[in-house]
Amino acid sequence: MPLSDIFLRNLKPPVKPTKFQDGGGMYLYATPTGLKSWRFNYRFQGEYKTMTFGQYPLVPLREAREKLFEARKFLDGGVDPAFQKKSLKQAEKEKVKDTFKEIAKEWFDNKKDTLKEAYTSRIWGRIDKDLFPFLADKLISEISAPELLEVHRKIESRGAVVTAHRCLQYCWQIFRYAIATGRATHDVSADLRGALKTAAHSHFSSLKDRKEVGAPLRAIDGYTGNVIVKSALQMAPYVFVRPGEHFDTLNGPRLILS
Repeated sequence: MPLSDIFLRNLKPPVKPTKFQDGGGMYLYATPTGLKSWRFNYRFQGEYKTMTFGQYPLVPLREAREKLFEARKFLDGGVDPAFQKKSLKQAEKEKVKDTFKEIAKEWFDNKKDTLKEAYTSRIWGRIDKDLFPFLADKLISEISAPELLEVHRKIESRGAVVTAHRCLQYCWQIFRYAIATGRATHDVSADLRGALKTAAHSHFSSLKDRKEVGAPLRAIDGYTGNVIVKSALQMAPYVFVRPGEHFDTLNGPRLILS
């Protein structure tokens, strides 16, 4: 006789492991410790097999019967339902590797050793705060340009226009990494070119009077500290390196990602 919800709710742990048949090869396997799990016995290509559908009451009777129906459909189609279940689990694991968050973590791990710690914490902080809440669990190949634009519009809405542009730069690098590793075929961040508000640039004060230039130069000449620092200060007026750059003696000024 098939099982019922009332019977299952009132079922006490048996003295020894017991099978309570529901029909079609499925039964509830109950143990003295209180464990109750749905199991399905079947034959595939002459081999006797058993697969599980989960534990009761987490998986109720109705859901267990639905799982049995699906398993029998695979059997009728010549497919081992246990193998199909394993394949689906593996596919889900592979999908996790293709999410925006996982790819961003891979990209960041490859980059962080080449950057200063202050820069890396700033970059990851922006990604974690402004991008992950909306994109973390999405497959990177399924993120659309309008969706990505909406994420950056949210950043702009709080007045952080510069941050929005920074985050778009990170997205560009993450998407390029995804393409290089075979997880995406198109960089949708490139479609957002010109779509964000223009960041307002403030001009820093500069020396415009020739007479004023002499004071910092005399201060450099009078510096009596570390010889390396003094050498760097003496070189600075010749190369005009700005904050956020450092001078490469072979290749000249080089911009540091920040």
